[in-house]
Amino acid sequence: MRVALLAIALSLAVVVPASAQDASKTKPRSAKDIIDAAPASAWRTLDPANTLYMELDTGRVIIELAPGFAPQHVANIKTMAKGGFWDGLSIYRSQDNFVVQFGDADADDKAKAKPFPDGTRQHLPAEFTRSDKSTHFDRLPDVDGWAPQVGFIDGFPTARDPKSGKAWLTHCYGMLGAGRSNEPDSSIGAELYVVIGQAPRALDRQLSAVGRVVKGMDLLSTITRGPEPMGFYDKAEQRTTIKAIHVASEVPESERTPLQLLRTDSQAFIDATEARRNRVDDFYKIPAGHIDLCNVPLPVRALLAR
Repeated sequence: MRVALLAIALSLAVVVPASAQDASKTKPRSAKDIIDAAPASAWRTLDPANTLYMELDTGRVIIELAPGFAPQHVANIKTMAKGGFWDGLSIYRSQDNFVVQFGDADADDKAKAKPFPDGTRQHLPAEFTRSDKSTHFDRLPDVDGWAPQVGFIDGFPTARDPKSGKAWLTHCYGMLGAGRSNEPDSSIGAELYVVIGQAPRALDRQLSAVGRVVKGMDLLSTITRGPEPMGFYDKAEQRTTIKAIHVASEVPESERTPLQLLRTDSQAFIDATEARRNRVDDFYKIPAGHIDLCNVPLPVRALLAR
């Protein structure tokens, strides 16, 4: 009887479908695997009309502007860039775990301040929030400590309050904002900053966020820090010179850096975000089940040749 039972068990063992065996050996795809396999339709091409090239001695920083959130600031910034306002100016502040700031370090001295190009508006309204009505919002299911809902609008990290009908850009790593004084409407986009530290979300809805760096953050985040308490350099020679800032559409096509960004409404982006939310590999032992908005990177790649 025991021999018969053993024979039955062995016979059952050898008829397990090969597909089931393969499934047990299949490893979950990583975020990189998902992104690498994303179809062409999952990518969008960076619009040169809303892209800035910041040229430094160390290389090119590429910035995507957000006219959907700060249209008047973006228009003013493009006017100043086309007029060469930042050419020869500098990054004059680098505060550890916070921001780098650039513009005219002598702006408060009328005798030394660089004049604005023709067409630059000298006063703009605060553009801290926008209406989210009739706007496509790619929402994350994760809880956020700073807003009722978070996700992406136009590919930018966004917070949202359904009750007020307002949405706003969040101060994640790499975000670009317009510096101001105490008055909410005191910025025109001439003095700009980029977040280089842990996301200072307390700044959300306090300043006009106007875009974000999509390539070249390593050139900004490694700039030598300025002195305490706020990182402003004591000496002019400590500053990082800006060779030029151009609107990409004003640069000859042969000299542009063509980039594509993964669409936040694509299945590839959704799946890659889930792979980061619940990492399953040999290293991660306990899936987090959560991801912070500012820890969801936007994949960028060089535009593929046609």
